[in-house]
Amino acid sequence: MTSRPGPLVLIVDDDPTHRRLFGDTLGESGFRTREAADGHEALSLLETLKVDLVVSDVRMPGPDGLEVLRRVRECCPDLPFLLVTAYPNVRQAVEALKLGAVDYLGKPVDLDELSAVCGDIVEFHQEGVGDGVPAEALEGVVAESPALRALLHDAWRIAPSGATVLLTGESGAGKEVVAQFVHRQSDRRKGPLVAINCAALPEGLLGSELFGHEAGAFTGAGGARPGRFREAHGGTLFLDEIGDMPLELQPALLRVLETGRLTPLGGTGEQAVDVRVVAATNKDLGALVREGRFREDLFHRLNVIALEIPPLRDRPEDILPLARLFLHGAAGETKRLSPAAARALQAYAWPGNVRELANAMERSRLLARTEVVLPEHLPPGVRQGGAGGADLPASAIQGTGAVVPLDRLERETIMNALEQTGGNRTRAAELLGISRRTLIYKLKRYREE
Repeated sequence: MTSRPGPLVLIVDDDPTHRRLFGDTLGESGFRTREAADGHEALSLLETLKVDLVVSDVRMPGPDGLEVLRRVRECCPDLPFLLVTAYPNVRQAVEALKLGAVDYLGKPVDLDELSAVCGDIVEFHQEGVGDGVPAEALEGVVAESPALRALLHDAWRIAPSGATVLLTGESGAGKEVVAQFVHRQSDRRKGPLVAINCAALPEGLLGSELFGHEAGAFTGAGGARPGRFREAHGGTLFLDEIGDMPLELQPALLRVLETGRLTPLGGTGEQAVDVRVVAATNKDLGALVREGRFREDLFHRLNVIALEIPPLRDRPEDILPLARLFLHGAAGETKRLSPAAARALQAYAWPGNVRELANAMERSRLLARTEVVLPEHLPPGVRQGGAGGADLPASAIQGTGAVVPLDRLERETIMNALEQTGGNRTRAAELLGISRRTLIYKLKRYREE
């Protein structure tokens, strides 16, 4: 069995001693390395060489490190780039970060730190945007927040198992989106995904919709109906608002889950169905069990794998990407948020979660006559909820009794830490008490915004 080759790092430096020293250090840490003596050679190599990371000096004859970075961003926007220089300064560090450098180290470089930084960078970028979830799996899903990414990672891991999944969380948080994600990543992806809202139908009709009925089973049943379970055969059945299912129907559901067989209303024989069930609720099923309104055996049968969807207020990183997505509701529209409107969205608590945000953006899109959505186009509650000190820096609000939005306070604190450390992300992360990976992720989000 052959071992997998280590990540390939391109070392760019006009000093051969530094190139050799960096190459030997990274080689001992399991990296493969190639060397370039200047910017021209580096750019030439990158035309044919697939590398995982570029480590480049800043001051070199010909194209310097910043110019190489600019050109690399044009052809390889996702290639990680680490800058090293003997002349660090805040202005240069900020320019490097704006251009898309992943990190910035000053000489003399601590070789242990170099290995650790390179390892973190490569690991972070190889994992992809979903903390281990392949990028193609997240197509069409807005998941910028660590909380949602962690949940989708769990959902991606369990999707192929075929086990029953119970999704919990507040109304409008995105449970159906996660159910669709589980279906797409499962072995049943080529089969149908059928959804039914258990709270939207009366008991008699819900039983017929779920299990089907034979002709004449009840008044008005002129013909047979297969039911959602049989429609979902070979695929996934999404039972939304399962906590509202009438107690009288729960034994029939439990039997289907345990045996894979059902009896249509008015039928005399059982029929086999092959269905994976994903259920969702915004209620506390454990409390409903204690109140006698939900069967305990059914609860345990549904609760094989439980995933709790975080509310939007706990995913502030998702607010603006979702808002921009919802703004493009009509073909050809290019509406965008003004900075003040964006701040108002971020400062609002969103009790109605993603559903409320979608409705707010639909309203704003229709009211805005120009391409820019302003605060006055937002719903009154959103405007008022995000009005306090929206145009002031967090440092000016502190001590006044006003509430500072956490995302603004966090951003200013991170920028202050970077300024104090001359742009060195490793030391800034240590000052902030967070991991380098978390800091890299947050800076990437700020850069995109």
